[in-house]
Amino acid sequence: MTASESDLVGAIRAEIAAIDPHRRCCRIAESVGLEGASERKRRILARVALRLSRARLGDGGDARSRGSAVVLGLAAAAGDAEFEWNLAADHCRVAYLRGRFLAHGSLSLASGRTHLEFVLPPDDARLLCDRLAGLDLPAGFRLRRGRGVVTWKNSETVTTFLKVVGGGSALLELESRQVSRSVRGELNRVINAESANLGRAVAASATQLEAIDALEADGRLSSQPYVVRLVADARREEPEATFGELAARLGIHRSAVQRALGRIERLALHPDEAIGKRNPRRRAD
Repeated sequence: MTASESDLVGAIRAEIAAIDPHRRCCRIAESVGLEGASERKRRILARVALRLSRARLGDGGDARSRGSAVVLGLAAAAGDAEFEWNLAADHCRVAYLRGRFLAHGSLSLASGRTHLEFVLPPDDARLLCDRLAGLDLPAGFRLRRGRGVVTWKNSETVTTFLKVVGGGSALLELESRQVSRSVRGELNRVINAESANLGRAVAASATQLEAIDALEADGRLSSQPYVVRLVADARREEPEATFGELAARLGIHRSAVQRALGRIERLALHPDEAIGKRNPRRRAD
């Protein structure tokens, strides 16, 4: 990633890490999601873990929040927790996913491609993949060096997930870049298509002008029907005009222009003017 892309990824993670859930149950859910982080990420997430530890110490929260904590399956005495996804409220699920992203997620924006993956033990990765699919955020799964990897490469899906877990202004910057990149890509495709069409039109016009000159040189152009001669003169005067533009100028159908120029090209390639004409009917024996 470039420095700008790396800074944007850091800003998105910092915004998400700064979220302080006001519900005790959500703090517990996020702390459960943080479990199993690598040693490097443990140091980075130390402040987050410290803030969330208030939930484990029973700091704050009303009776309803404490009831939700029971639903989470918190084993406070043992110092660990098991997240009961099917029984948890939506806000607790979001907090859990936020913790999973901070502890195990990796976001990349290299070369304009958005890539987000979670690296977990295989069983945990499969479970996370199933849970994300239930939220209409299907992800890919594979094993890599004995670890389970849950992957998104679709920028829209990644953006949706980051919105769900609390991405803010930095995420808006990411969306802005994605829109700008999409517009530039579409504009480049249109320009390339137009350039290709123009190139073909110029080449076709050059061929037609050569054919007109060849027919005029050997005297065959003057013997052609009036419409053919009319179109030939118009093509000489406007070499870059399209069939439609020539037709509008001459007040005839576009198909008539196309047939006339096609006839001129065929005659230039085949000196025998009978080319393309029907064969005389055979006399009956």
